[in-house]
Amino acid sequence: MSPTRVRVLVLNSGSSSVKYQLLDMSDASRLAVGLVERIGEETSRLKHTPMGGGAREWTGAIADHEAALKAMSEELAKDGLGLDSPELAAIGHRVVHGGKFFTEPTVIDDAVLAEIERLIPVAPLHNPANLTGIRTAQALRPDLPQVAVFDTAFHTTMPESAARYAIDVKTADEYRIRRYGFHGTSHAYVSRATAELLGRSPKEVNVIVLHLGNGASASAVRGGRCVDTSMGLTPLEGLVMGTRSGDMDPAVIFHLMRVGGMSTDEIDTLLNKKSGLIGLCGDNDMREIRRRIDEGDEQARLAFEIYIHRLKKYIGAYYAVLGRVDAVAFTAGVGENASAVREAAVAGLEGLGLTVDGELNAVRSDEPRLISPESARVAVAVVPTDEELEIATQTYALVNGSRNLT
Repeated sequence: MSPTRVRVLVLNSGSSSVKYQLLDMSDASRLAVGLVERIGEETSRLKHTPMGGGAREWTGAIADHEAALKAMSEELAKDGLGLDSPELAAIGHRVVHGGKFFTEPTVIDDAVLAEIERLIPVAPLHNPANLTGIRTAQALRPDLPQVAVFDTAFHTTMPESAARYAIDVKTADEYRIRRYGFHGTSHAYVSRATAELLGRSPKEVNVIVLHLGNGASASAVRGGRCVDTSMGLTPLEGLVMGTRSGDMDPAVIFHLMRVGGMSTDEIDTLLNKKSGLIGLCGDNDMREIRRRIDEGDEQARLAFEIYIHRLKKYIGAYYAVLGRVDAVAFTAGVGENASAVREAAVAGLEGLGLTVDGELNAVRSDEPRLISPESARVAVAVVPTDEELEIATQTYALVNGSRNLT
């Protein structure tokens, strides 16, 4: 590949939105970031921010993803960063579900598109939108490598003992039922960045990564490879989340159908959109929940305690899975910003070598940092995630023929 081709455009296509970033991989700097939202509405909005310049916003009708990417391209062109630039090496696409087949970033061709489409039944909200973004980008730059980076890929290193559910094997295989895991680009980035923070190689370090946002997941990473993760066939399993229930007795579903007379769609909506923190207390914003707790709101307090209880269980479980833990890393919106969550999550785990320094934990920063005392047996870290940089890094490494991220 030409040494002048050092830029990667990262696209994250949702059902009615497109997030994008243009990065220069010679120094991993951002040249521009942007968001097109409410696609298909009269009040569509585009916000574009070039590096070193002020943000530009535009509101109006954007009919579909093709129009959205064309609008994005026009904004980039205003800054001399258009999609026709000879410096553009590739376009990297976030794809939520890659199933068991895709274990690493993959150059997209017809066979790859067909497999992503076949996975729609296990990712009905995400994979169709990802496919739309890919096909639109292919139409704009058919000559350029398009790379899929899968949320599930990092977790494909899990042993069968962790990935398999204890159900009939034939049924599981026929319907592709297994633990796939999600947020993989974040877990990959944060586990590697945590090792760097400790001044060690990822191959030497065992890390528990806690990705805590509106969606939340935990992973056990041994020597740079995921050996267990909390999300499963879908992103519903695992931790208590903003609107998702996380772990629950499956028989609750049968009970709601038989006794409550609820349909599968109604139960799906309940568990994915009306459960978790919002179901427990009516708020899914941790800042608002903490404010309510400070004012003596017992419903908010109980929701927080349930959230922490589940989180602490996973820390303990993954400690047991790994056997030796070098660090616990908090990341994503809640993990990076909610000091009360971090403190509560490790409280009482001193016997496992886990503790936080109150002053260090209270510091707000955009930089990776340790919040545990120097004498702590296990490091506790806050590591801001950067999924776009991870996607760009994997994309560039693949098209540059230098894929070696450990």
